[in-house]
Amino acid sequence: MEHIELFFKSIFIDNMVFATFLGMCSYLAVSKKVSTAVGLGAAVIFVLAITVPLNWLLDQFLLQPGALAWLGAEYADYDLSFLSFIMFIATIATMVQLVEIVVEKFSPSLYNSLGIFLPLIAVNCAILGGSLFMQSREIPTLGLATTYGIGSGIGWFLAILAIAAIREKIRYSNVPPALRGLGITFIITGLMAIGFMSFGGMLTGGDESPKEDKIVKVEESKEDSEKDKVIANNIKVNK
Repeated sequence: MEHIELFFKSIFIDNMVFATFLGMCSYLAVSKKVSTAVGLGAAVIFVLAITVPLNWLLDQFLLQPGALAWLGAEYADYDLSFLSFIMFIATIATMVQLVEIVVEKFSPSLYNSLGIFLPLIAVNCAILGGSLFMQSREIPTLGLATTYGIGSGIGWFLAILAIAAIREKIRYSNVPPALRGLGITFIITGLMAIGFMSFGGMLTGGDESPKEDKIVKVEESKEDSEKDKVIANNIKVNK
């Protein structure tokens, strides 16, 4: 049940694009055609599904305060958390390079249509945000970290697929000249974000727990959302 809840929450409620607005560069640039959006979305799913659990292992056994205790008691006081950004980005860059090689080998047309945005997955805010959110939320197990990575990737995939399909349709619509191009795209993205906000009560609508438990859950969700906003802002500033 915990895996299912985290999976759907990462797709609909904590969507990387519509909740935290991460990965907007690729989202806007590669969403002109459905075919390219599907290719990039699949690459993002793969990278998030691999890098989030790998970075979870790094965080648990290398980066956290006291994580090196498995090497011996003399290493228990070491704190390598300041290396989180470097280690996470190194893992992401390695996986992106692997994806780039595979796509170029088996689908040259997709590789050419994605262009520079395929290697730029390595600095995609959504990819790094997945690992940092996993770290800040203190996801307890490797399985849950994998579920969160896959769910976050699918959420980003659905976002870029939806906007690509809409952008293909509005080419034949009578859009006011001042709003053509990115203008109408930003408006549609904002409306889609409002629509995704309606999923916020999806996992709590049938909850019949006592009021005190509900208050605690609301406070915890507020703290998580505040942490996510701080991390998202830090990612954008660092980028």
